Amino acid sequence: MNSIAENLDHILGRINLAVQRAGRSPGSVKLVAVSKGKPASLTREAFEAGHLVFGENYLQEAEEKIAQLGKGPSWHFIGHLQSNKAGAAARLFDCIETIDRLKLAQALEKQLARLERKIAVLVQVNVGREPQKSGILPEEAEKLLRALQDFSHLEVRGLMTIPPYFPEPEKTRPYFRELKGLAVLLEEKGLLGRRYPTELSMGMSDDFEVAIEEGATLVRVGTALFGAR
Repeated sequence: MNSIAENLDHILGRINLAVQRAGRSPGSVKLVAVSKGKPASLTREAFEAGHLVFGENYLQEAEEKIAQLGKGPSWHFIGHLQSNKAGAAARLFDCIETIDRLKLAQALEKQLARLERKIAVLVQVNVGREPQKSGILPEEAEKLLRALQDFSHLEVRGLMTIPPYFPEPEKTRPYFRELKGLAVLLEEKGLLGRRYPTELSMGMSDDFEVAIEEGATLVRVGTALFGAR
């Protein structure tokens, strides 16, 4: 059984190869290590092996890990966030990847202003139009992004998606390509990419190499790093 450090090296190698295949710059893709459902000890192993960016889906679990590991790592929230949990999220995380409605953004802005904090956020887009999944529909993203321009404590960095699952990773390619196309359109309208390079969070353990080929800058990998849940 491989150690976390060995798994990390292997994944980073695969990321680098995918970046090369796509003709992109070295270092243009960051790994978000998804540690949900795993003990803090495994997260610490990855941190001690040099990894700095972690993704969590559940607030209570994340709070326990952050209390143990501290603010050394960068913590991304990648799960569905209820507006009434905005206070905890604003306090704990450096980036929230799942903004999908104005009410949530307003709640976060209020809490961040109280804390005198700014955090990075991504707008989650439901490119697969799956009713069971969170995320705004692609045609509604522009309206939400225009509203987000008025918030001074939310730094809008880009888009995130969770496409439909397919056993064959290649079948996710059209969804990643759609998100990239949407990002380009929103950049042309001045809603992304003005103050920060546009981030695209897409791709997980089964399909992150395809996502990188289609423009991902953040890939969220858990199972391949920490093992099956």
